[in-house]
Amino acid sequence: MSDFPGPVPIHGDSVQITTDTTSLTNTGSITSQGAVRDGRGFAELVLPDGDPQQRRDLERAKWFQYRLYDDGALLYSSPHLQVRETRRESDGALVVAGSP
Repeated sequence: MSDFPGPVPIHGDSVQITTDTTSLTNTGSITSQGAVRDGRGFAELVLPDGDPQQRRDLERAKWFQYRLYDDGALLYSSPHLQVRETRRESDGALVVAGSP
């Protein structure tokens, strides 16, 4: 398992997210992917449209860490990431981006 996701998306069906203020579990179609913007690496976690409180919780967080699963098997465990961006996509998906 690597320390940072690559550019190829990793798809799972559940994720456990821990932040400095809360922890939550989300289920559904979830994607984790590395991205480079302005020469800086980011991990992007895309969650299905869900509780609006999740976005507020993630916006308030200073850092997050996540564990992505598919059918109970751990696919990826992130390092602690500083929250850099949270946004809603046009399809309602919640995207949280972080960097080490």
